[in-house]
Amino acid sequence: MEDESIAVTATTVRVPVFYGHSESVNIEFERELTPDMARKLLKKAPGVKVVDDPAKNKYPLALDAAGKDDTFVGRIRVDDTVKYGLNMWIVADNIRKGAALNAVQIAESLIKKYM
Repeated sequence: MEDESIAVTATTVRVPVFYGHSESVNIEFERELTPDMARKLLKKAPGVKVVDDPAKNKYPLALDAAGKDDTFVGRIRVDDTVKYGLNMWIVADNIRKGAALNAVQIAESLIKKYM
């Protein structure tokens, strides 16, 4: 995020899957960002899929992210432990998004920007 003043707390959760990272992330903002505002922003982010309807048992699962390039975000809710905080659950295929795909995306960005 290139802003060291943003406080982020992340918790990794180990689940029995072949591929995947799952993280519970708490973020503290400088001003209010509601869960609905966060969902709208994240839906516009490239490579991000919002899966967030707990009433219908729809939230990101590592199993669903396996073999896909996108990062899945859900369970977006207010974090009452800080003034302007949100909690969210984030999952991705760690082999694709956490390793190989990231290297390709970084190289593409460098080529576009510097060549």
